Amino acid sequence: MELAEKRKPLVLLSGVLSSLAAVFSFLPYLAIYWVIREILTVYPSLDLLDGGKVSRLAGFAMLGIAGNLLSYFLAIVCSHLAAFGTIYDLKIAFAGHLARIPLGYHLTLGSGKLRKIMEDNIDSIEGFLAHQFPDFVASVTSPIVMVILLLAVDWRLGLASLLGIILAFVAEFMGYGSGEMKETMKQYQDALEEMNNASVEFVRGMPVIKIFGREESSFDRLKNAIRKYTEWVLKFSLGWQNCMPAFTTIVNNIYLIIIPVGILVGRGAKDPKAFALNFIFYLLFVPAIAGILNKIMYVSESFMEINNNVARMDEILCIKELEDRGEKTAQGSDVIFENVSFSYDGREEKALNGVSFTAKAGQLTAVVGASGSGKSTIANLISRFWDASEGNIWIGGTRVQDIPYDRLMNTVSFVYQDSFLFKTSILENIRMGRKNASEEEVMEAARQAQCHDFIEKLPKGYHTVIGEKGVHLSGGECQRIAIARAILKDAPVIVLDEATAFSDPENEYLIKKSFENLTKNKTVIMIAHRLHTVRDAGQILVMQGGELVERGTHEELYARQGRYRQLWDGYEKTLDWKVGEQA
Repeated sequence: MELAEKRKPLVLLSGVLSSLAAVFSFLPYLAIYWVIREILTVYPSLDLLDGGKVSRLAGFAMLGIAGNLLSYFLAIVCSHLAAFGTIYDLKIAFAGHLARIPLGYHLTLGSGKLRKIMEDNIDSIEGFLAHQFPDFVASVTSPIVMVILLLAVDWRLGLASLLGIILAFVAEFMGYGSGEMKETMKQYQDALEEMNNASVEFVRGMPVIKIFGREESSFDRLKNAIRKYTEWVLKFSLGWQNCMPAFTTIVNNIYLIIIPVGILVGRGAKDPKAFALNFIFYLLFVPAIAGILNKIMYVSESFMEINNNVARMDEILCIKELEDRGEKTAQGSDVIFENVSFSYDGREEKALNGVSFTAKAGQLTAVVGASGSGKSTIANLISRFWDASEGNIWIGGTRVQDIPYDRLMNTVSFVYQDSFLFKTSILENIRMGRKNASEEEVMEAARQAQCHDFIEKLPKGYHTVIGEKGVHLSGGECQRIAIARAILKDAPVIVLDEATAFSDPENEYLIKKSFENLTKNKTVIMIAHRLHTVRDAGQILVMQGGELVERGTHEELYARQGRYRQLWDGYEKTLDWKVGEQA
């Protein structure tokens, strides 16, 4: 009901109609019982049978059948309308939530798990609301009506029937209600998510796997995930091997309890004819009990599955979103880190520890260091992909937490080493930087990013769809389109994560020249691995083990003969390296 909050009236109406259908379903049994009573009353003189009354009872039975069908049909219509609307709302809300949680969670959760939750788990809620919910309401209503009828006709035979029902429920909950079965269901779902993640990773990594001939070893993770999934799905399925046959046997053979009770009670009956009539009613009604209890069993299993699916969806929805704490705007583009510390997932080991620096507008600030030194973490914190554990980050004199997130995103542009392009036209891919940009503005940005010439040579120029009819771009070409996006966005703060990594020597110089226009009066923070690209930076920050150990210009740091000098000397050795007989 909480998930379907906006469509609660439809859900409630579906429940009422489903209950009505359950009540209607019992009318034919009563009609048959009354017809038999009329026959036995006049037997053997059947010519005295009131044909009109029998016809009316037949009409009553038909009314029950028609009422059941119509009520259930309308209940299903209402539940489907509610389900389709709810799943739409859930997917929109889930996608919106994913866009508002720290970006780092997307890297740690895995695309396979998110895909499963987004598609399978949320889709199962639609199935539950559309089908299982009306059946659930009916499975609650039917037993109530059933118990009333069982005890109303003959309480002794009714108690005998209830004994069979109780035994069936005991057999059912021995499997469904046990803590072991619930834990098995959880492990089964975990194994399914792990298998999805492993499958996605295996498919995406296929080019690398083929190149290095690692098919067998690379398949190990997926193979182990499949083996683990198989183990848990078998354990879950076999967990029902005792309770399910017991339940089915009992509900389909309740008459084996009624018959001996009927014989014992019938011996002392004062009115054998009336008792025989009641006894026949119970024999007729027993098949209905089996149908009702089977529906309860089906709904109970659905409840256990939907509970796990919703719990997994809640795991993501409970991730705290980045909060917009104010409506302030950055007054300028200086970026200031003030004693900033940060650790991923609350780990004791800090990715950043007490980092403080100022990146001034109109100046290139380079961040260098070995892998894992905290360079990319600095870039991620500027845009609030994560929030700092300690300290403050300021842009234009305003804390990033006090700037609304959409406004912050308009303040900062990014060009990453691995650029993602959508399967749409190159024009629209560049226009991601500014949606209302004209085609001329897009072309100008492309010229500045040195990608106009190769775009013009494509089959449809700027309207060529990437990935369509074999159109693919090289890593360097994708990188230049990403740079064109940043140029078009024209944000005051620019973060470059080794933006020239995939550029050939010929274009690297041209791209660096395009940065001169891009960075005028702007704050540029560049994560650098190739140190010659930041030799002319106004400020170089040297990171080691999450701490800022040195800062200054290239000449100052080189003369200091500290950590930067070590990095530079190592970098120069890589430039002189050549293939030879000796390593």
